[in-house]
Amino acid sequence: MGRSYFVDEAVEEYLVGIQTAPGSCVTGLLAGQSSPQRDFVVLAVQTPHRESEGQPKASRGVSPLDDIDVEWVTEHAKQVSRMLPGGLSILGLFLVTPPELSKDAQNALKRLIFAMDKYITKGRLWELSEEDVTDQVTLHICSKTKKTVCKTFDVKDPKSSAKPADWKYQTGVSSSWPMLSCSVEVDVQIPMTGSSSDITDKCMKDGLRRWAKQIEAACCLINGRHALDDSELVSGQNPKTTHRQTLPARIFVSDAELDERSSALVQLCSGSVKVRGVVHCRAYIHNNKPKARHAAQAIKRDIINTVCSRVEMFLEDLLINEGKSSLFRCTIASTTNFC
Repeated sequence: MGRSYFVDEAVEEYLVGIQTAPGSCVTGLLAGQSSPQRDFVVLAVQTPHRESEGQPKASRGVSPLDDIDVEWVTEHAKQVSRMLPGGLSILGLFLVTPPELSKDAQNALKRLIFAMDKYITKGRLWELSEEDVTDQVTLHICSKTKKTVCKTFDVKDPKSSAKPADWKYQTGVSSSWPMLSCSVEVDVQIPMTGSSSDITDKCMKDGLRRWAKQIEAACCLINGRHALDDSELVSGQNPKTTHRQTLPARIFVSDAELDERSSALVQLCSGSVKVRGVVHCRAYIHNNKPKARHAAQAIKRDIINTVCSRVEMFLEDLLINEGKSSLFRCTIASTTNFC
């Protein structure tokens, strides 16, 4: 039995409205939320054209599928995943092709889905749990008949083969999902052991990874209750309700986790970077009897992802400026604060 995807009708309208030039292909992302029981798709977004692209270029291969820019598709997925609120993630890809390319579409989708997952997850600071779903969805759409073929791949198994899945449209899939809101103060000082971009990137990731583990282990209160067990997040809620509930969340990191003096090391540093500020996060949880600990996990991951994205964008700006001036070397030569 394959997985079932419950898809918002707005996604159906978006996919049906995609226009393709004769003989060409269109790719895009599918975003939503996975759970052990079922998956929900609430957003579809077409891969944009590169800004540097002018007039259509001559085909590089024998098929339009060979002309799909894998690097650009994966970069688009990374940028979109940065903008998604907590609880939502990239679940997979869609591909629109003319009828004559239908037989080869699955091979192209498999190549794209594995490349995308590898690119998105390589900088992730939190670890997957045993309950996390590793199946990614692919949707092939015929540009002429609008017929869809939905299949999944286990992206953690390179030898995974396509499995059939159900694709079902519904009205207002996420309209009544509870929303968690949380504000967290961040004050992390990261020592720098060198001035090159590679060393800086490694130091930043190591420092943030230690901080991320503290957030994952922190105590989380949702609506004043300790969110640790399998109790329902919102007891007695009717899954068919159209009212969205907002639940306040608070994160507490104990002093014992912050001050591990037994493992303290003396390290020669050339400077440091301090990540300081307040992160305002929110997370949406499906209303199919969600568990409190899953909600806590979603808000914690959003906190980590938000800070990680901000730091990544900071480092990207430094890399751009490195070749133009000495800003990069000057920045880490002393303590630098940003939020």
